[in-house]
Amino acid sequence: MTPEEAEFTFVEVPVSDPRVRPLLRELGDEYSSRYGRDAHAELSRYPDEEFTAPHGGVLLLLLERGEPVAGGAFRRHDAHTAELKRIWTHSAHRRRGLARRVVGELERVARARGYRRVHLTTGPRQPEARGLYLATGYTPLFDTDADPETIGPLPFEKHLAHPARPERAATSPHTRKASRP
Repeated sequence: MTPEEAEFTFVEVPVSDPRVRPLLRELGDEYSSRYGRDAHAELSRYPDEEFTAPHGGVLLLLLERGEPVAGGAFRRHDAHTAELKRIWTHSAHRRRGLARRVVGELERVARARGYRRVHLTTGPRQPEARGLYLATGYTPLFDTDADPETIGPLPFEKHLAHPARPERAATSPHTRKASRP
């Protein structure tokens, strides 16, 4: 592990953790500016419990020297599918590959918990997200040549290799050193 990698840690937290507030606030502001309406309500569309292990989900923060710089979550979509939600990198930390790390860690946790597929949607005015998912092996479930504005939410999927033995769903937060994807 390089010294830079040692500075990064993933931590599983509940939505109520105070370190999550900047994530949700910045996401809501960004979505509102891109789509021209208040998007903060969209971020609370799902009950917080859906992002906890007992309900089949998780919320992870990527900490750099103890400060949240990126994060993301998944919720149970169905018995075999995790749905990625709220992938975020703090605006001061973009273009460093942090979202790629978050997606990779979410996939690792989903695979370990027995999910075989990941599904997600991203908005048509989020070309960075579209590029991230294409670059990390997600299959677009839409015509990539079409104008994204004519499609609406852009759906993607990725099939996960099944682990030898799934880890038990944790009921308490865990911490894991982040590694390069």
